[in-house]
Amino acid sequence: MTVIHNLGFPRMGIQRELKRALEAYWASQVSQQELLDTGKALRARHWDLQSKAGLDTVPVGDFAWYDQILEWSTLLGAVPARFGQAENAPVSLDTLFRMARGRAPSGRAVAACEMTKWFNTNYHYIVPELAPGQGFRIAREFLFEQIEEAKALGYKVKPVIPGPLTWLWLGKGDAYEGLADVGKLALLDALLPVYEQVLARFKAQGVEWVQIDEPVLVLDLPQEWQDAFRCVYQSLNQSGLKLLLATYFDDLHENVTVLKDLPIAGVHVDAVCAPAALQAVQAVLGQDQVLSAGVISGRDIWRTDLEKTLQTLEPLKAALGERLWIAPSCSLLHVPVDVQSETGLDAELKSWLSFAVQKLDELKLLQGLLDGTLDEAGQQAVQAQQAALKTRRESKRTHNPAVQAQMAKINQFKRQRTPFAQRIEAQRNKLNLPAYPTTTIGSFPQTTEIRTARRDWRGGALSDAAYEKAMQAEIEQVIRFQERVGLDVLVHGEAERNDMVEYFGELLGGFAFTQNGWVQSYGSRCVKPPIIFGDVLRLAPMSVAWSSYAQSLTERPVKGMLTGPVTMLQWSFVRDDQPRADTCRQLALALRDEVLDLEQAGIRVIQLDEPAFREGLPLRHGDWQAYLDWAVDCFRLSTSAVSDETQIHTHMCYSEFNDIMPSIADMDADVITIETSRSNMLLLDAFESFEYPNHIGPGVYDIHSPNVPDKDWMVRLLGEAAKRLPADRLWVNPDCGLKTRGWAETAASLQAMVDAAKALRAAA
Repeated sequence: MTVIHNLGFPRMGIQRELKRALEAYWASQVSQQELLDTGKALRARHWDLQSKAGLDTVPVGDFAWYDQILEWSTLLGAVPARFGQAENAPVSLDTLFRMARGRAPSGRAVAACEMTKWFNTNYHYIVPELAPGQGFRIAREFLFEQIEEAKALGYKVKPVIPGPLTWLWLGKGDAYEGLADVGKLALLDALLPVYEQVLARFKAQGVEWVQIDEPVLVLDLPQEWQDAFRCVYQSLNQSGLKLLLATYFDDLHENVTVLKDLPIAGVHVDAVCAPAALQAVQAVLGQDQVLSAGVISGRDIWRTDLEKTLQTLEPLKAALGERLWIAPSCSLLHVPVDVQSETGLDAELKSWLSFAVQKLDELKLLQGLLDGTLDEAGQQAVQAQQAALKTRRESKRTHNPAVQAQMAKINQFKRQRTPFAQRIEAQRNKLNLPAYPTTTIGSFPQTTEIRTARRDWRGGALSDAAYEKAMQAEIEQVIRFQERVGLDVLVHGEAERNDMVEYFGELLGGFAFTQNGWVQSYGSRCVKPPIIFGDVLRLAPMSVAWSSYAQSLTERPVKGMLTGPVTMLQWSFVRDDQPRADTCRQLALALRDEVLDLEQAGIRVIQLDEPAFREGLPLRHGDWQAYLDWAVDCFRLSTSAVSDETQIHTHMCYSEFNDIMPSIADMDADVITIETSRSNMLLLDAFESFEYPNHIGPGVYDIHSPNVPDKDWMVRLLGEAAKRLPADRLWVNPDCGLKTRGWAETAASLQAMVDAAKALRAAA
């Protein structure tokens, strides 16, 4: 029988049970034991789902209280000194939470660790902090406890752990220049013995296979990092366990040579993102090594073409026999749990979709097709799957003649604005802002009252007029608050928005939406990505009425807030029947119309958020330029038709910019706001060395932590920024939106931020 297995399962729960338990614990509303009980129940449920789907093993270690990289950092005892970790004491759960968010029910509040995107996904991980001479030890028992849990329930387990080279690559520290810094490899001497101890513990627990994730193998690795794989895995091979080295998200390219004669039991490759990787890896496999083919997409929600996939697998099965395993391409963390919970989708569209549970079912069907063991029910399921694919291919719902007509003349639309030096003077005269102008990124706290009003309106318990009145009251409250605090450029607060992508998608043609399609973004933060199934068309103005109302309440400028086309694309589940660039241009045309309507309504500052701009970057440098060309083109297509007096902002968070600065500059936004608080302004180095010409707002406090920033601390941060960039180009703002924060901390933080700006003006 062909082995089927899974690299990881969504951990939040279909009703976001873990999210609710985490937030209740952080708010001291439930005990730690109650939180632990919720996690244990979810793990048991998810193992049961995977076992009943026919998996040969269940993954253990894919569950995390905040993030799997942070879990591993704490297991290794890699806790920065500021968290006060005793040298030989276990790392507590509250210390893990303080590392993630700066605060926990116990322990001193402290600056959280840096957070950034997991490769080219919208999932975020907590960056390991490394120092020369870093020590490591087994400092948490949680992973070993999970193995015992699963075994007690009768499951055969496959532990899942980050590989030592991937974990080091992701780490940062003052002594290291960046991800590729060779100096980090010196830490292997201290790190590998702890890995060996972990594997020895697994062996003692009766484990046979261990999945070691090394996704860095899909990156452009320096020779020193490639060479390190041999000594690392020679060391780990001494455990006597069978090691499955897992890669995903792209092809291995030249790194495939690293695998030749590597002392491991098998290799997993992402055959969805990189079909050619199957043959490349097969060519270097030893006679006893397993090839795990990731043929079910772990990142989209479309049904798998089983017949086409079978054509790929059959030659491999003939060559490898039982050494061919099949699996999803990557962890199913990136998709919702179960499409059967979606009672609001129409039957046709629902038949096109496959969530985590359905992807496991697809694996079982593929196993039956490969091994010739399908029963009648399985054959009917395959027929239904293929019929749904045929319906989708032939559906008239996916193409809109009006959109196709616009796309046919796409090159006629303007992409070039007046030179920045000229238009910034027009904007200064129009806006009349002080030095160090203050603003926020857009959203304000989404209170219980706001969510209740939205729920009641959607459920029919609140009329359109009553809902509009309720939202206008929220907008007025936010405007008056900002005036009292002293902000210079205001926002309407986005009370009407459930999500920065979903809100706009609901008002555009070509989108569909789920009820329970939640996906973890970071920590307890979950998003419900819209589904782009057809051509995108703006049906009517989407934000103009709310922004206009806000502007009518104040003499100060109010920013119109939009989500940019690249982020709309990246944070949706996107149709796979046309190039992503074409879908992005359709989004750009829709947003262009919205930008022009905002300008016509008297909104003179318009922000198009693009936090996913770098996230969309291919993992290989050789593929970058093609993506950057169309991504920049889409942003400029959205924004370039406005007058010189209209100021265009964009926002990007938790991204490295050093290597794409020319493209960031080519976007030609008048003001870019970025996250710099967790990195202590180090991200500004890229803007300084590039001599970035436009204005920039380095985020001066971390909104992902409940800690209220100190005014003097923000003054110091802005002082660091002024050393790197001309002070007359600097804006003052948080590093992201305030949607997830409470009002008390928001009010105190923004007042401190405005006071910091005033102090800088007085000192100038």
